[in-house]
Amino acid sequence: MSKISLKITIAGRTYPLNILETEREKVLKAADDINKSIELLSKSYAVKDTQDLLAMSALQLVSRNVAQSKIEHLTIPTDYTSIETSLEALSQEIDALN
Repeated sequence: MSKISLKITIAGRTYPLNILETEREKVLKAADDINKSIELLSKSYAVKDTQDLLAMSALQLVSRNVAQSKIEHLTIPTDYTSIETSLEALSQEIDALN
């Protein structure tokens, strides 16, 4: 996988990054989400300090991501078939020894 150089702008500041080419869209989307969050927060609250807006955006976006991860974790069924098969085979081996 090849790395690419990418410049993203967050809260009016440009950051150069070297990322995997496959992560390009995710990084651009993340930067866009951060900028949108900062814009919404600055319109909704009397906060003008960029650092405060960045901190509030980070907290908001990460807490949303954590909540989403928990939902996905709960909804993904766990397949125990291979474990059950291995345990059954082990049990049969033990029974054969007795």
